[in-house]
Amino acid sequence: MPHDGREAAARDNAEWCAVVCASHGLTGRSDADAWSVPRRSPPWYPDAVTLRPGVDPDALLARIEEGPGASVKDSFADLDLSGHGFVVLLDAQWIHRPPTHGPPGTPLTRVTTPERLAAWAGAHGGGELFRPELLTSPGVRILAREDERGGIVGGAVVSGEGVHGVSNVFTRTADPLDVWQGVLATLPGVPLVGYESGPDLAVALQAGFSPQGPLRVWLHPDPAPPPRRS
Repeated sequence: MPHDGREAAARDNAEWCAVVCASHGLTGRSDADAWSVPRRSPPWYPDAVTLRPGVDPDALLARIEEGPGASVKDSFADLDLSGHGFVVLLDAQWIHRPPTHGPPGTPLTRVTTPERLAAWAGAHGGGELFRPELLTSPGVRILAREDERGGIVGGAVVSGEGVHGVSNVFTRTADPLDVWQGVLATLPGVPLVGYESGPDLAVALQAGFSPQGPLRVWLHPDPAPPPRRS
């Protein structure tokens, strides 16, 4: 994979961001440098994702709505946006898993109806972020781990064709590895990419993913509120 898998992972992630933004009525723009949206993206999603190293920061920021709340996924951790009022929100690692042979766990259940999507989003914590349009988006699979009563206790999103991206992995059980193994069992035989940090990265590596290189998320924070007058 090019650049140790980072370019493929960044492009897949940008495509997923584009799908989520489109479900909120935001049309993005993509070229060799980056994917971006001209207005503020939904919560938790960046306004731009770089697709190659060495992107010009000024040209990139000219494509988005700057100011408090703006965010950029610096896919190669090679930008310095501090002079534009941004701070580092997150440092993470791109990850890659080659095709598996033989399911390592129990497959997850695909979410196919708006009612189940609402339940999935409630368990995930994303609420209104995940809209029914996602259920009919090509290449998007919203997957759930169900308990014996049909309750949703974990899940993930897998998106893309060819190389598939894993995102939004969550669990409410004592075994966070279960959902990762469930993804592998649901989609054996395809290469998977994604990104994680901290304890979530450790679990992904335990599931057989390997680190591909750093990324960074920059955020333009809201200004500090004025001090109260006593």
